[in-house]
Amino acid sequence: MNVRDSEVICGLLKKEGFVFTDDSAEADIVLFNTCSVRKHAEDKVWSEIGRIVKLPPFYSASVGRRIKTGGAPRPTKKIIGLVGCMAQNYKEEIFKKAANVDFVVGPSDIHKIPSIIKGLSTNALFERKIWETDGEMRPDEIYHTGFYEDKTHAYVVISEGCSNFCSYCVVPYVRGALRNRPGQKIIKEIEEGIEKGISSITLLGQNVNAYKDKEVNFVKLLETINALKGLKEFSFITSHPKDTSLELFKTMNQLNKLRKYLHLPVQSGSDRILELMGRGYTRKFYLDLTADYRKIVKPGILTTDIIVGFPGESEKDFADTEALVRKIEFDAAYIFKYSTRPHTKAEELPDDVERQEKERRHRIILDLQRKISLKKK
Repeated sequence: MNVRDSEVICGLLKKEGFVFTDDSAEADIVLFNTCSVRKHAEDKVWSEIGRIVKLPPFYSASVGRRIKTGGAPRPTKKIIGLVGCMAQNYKEEIFKKAANVDFVVGPSDIHKIPSIIKGLSTNALFERKIWETDGEMRPDEIYHTGFYEDKTHAYVVISEGCSNFCSYCVVPYVRGALRNRPGQKIIKEIEEGIEKGISSITLLGQNVNAYKDKEVNFVKLLETINALKGLKEFSFITSHPKDTSLELFKTMNQLNKLRKYLHLPVQSGSDRILELMGRGYTRKFYLDLTADYRKIVKPGILTTDIIVGFPGESEKDFADTEALVRKIEFDAAYIFKYSTRPHTKAEELPDDVERQEKERRHRIILDLQRKISLKKK
């Protein structure tokens, strides 16, 4: 999702005449598009801002690849912007932690970035800080700039936000409630990409299979996309188990352009922890669901997310997760050590699994999954 957001921002800036550079030392403007899902990701951002602040302004007129400000006067110092989920999570508090940040923009306000930069560029002293975090819905036109990092593959957002409120997850607080894009505008964006040479797409959403636009549900959207001329292959991420159906599996098996790939986060193999997480399903439900997937979708790749060290996770709870991984034999898994996130329900729970124990459990599942993945190659 953040990769696509970065492309959207670049497309908006390019449309206004900005020029990009791969060297932050050459740049007049540096933007950080951020994630708040894990504390480690945030720590890296604070560290990188500190590094950028130490770089001197770049004045040499001989360098043509630096970011230019669409005809606005050249700034006398680097403009630093922090956008995305961290911006929404901390808002103006960011200026206290990183005084050199000039503006803060939440995920629903990214369309305002070009005008904000132009405004700051005309004020050589940068007398005020700017934060825009009150937006509720992005204007759909931001998805139609035609800017893609890859020449043949594109990410296409079908929904924004999430309404599940899993107890550990910050996404509903930083990206808002689930909002589905109109189906016809999704198809239009894909067709525009095909005209530019895009032949493969990945549909994006925090919970793609909850998609619904009037009479069009996720399955019907997949069928419509599969019929598009010029598209060779497509896939989707991420699915929530409670919204995943046998109808989806049958459709995946039938559609010739749709990759036989399902990312289905389980997070834990313990019913007790799943309930504390607010996931809305049981261990048995998940085991039955993945068994149906493997029975119907052939050959079907199956991957997942797992969190170890959630508050209150006992050795037995962890053993249940380990046993689930052994039984299902995922093709791959993303394994995370739990970290407390602001505003979430789990923040109220004591983070009582010691760091060393989280690392031990993380290592056990990681090593187990590596063996499984190697066996499947």
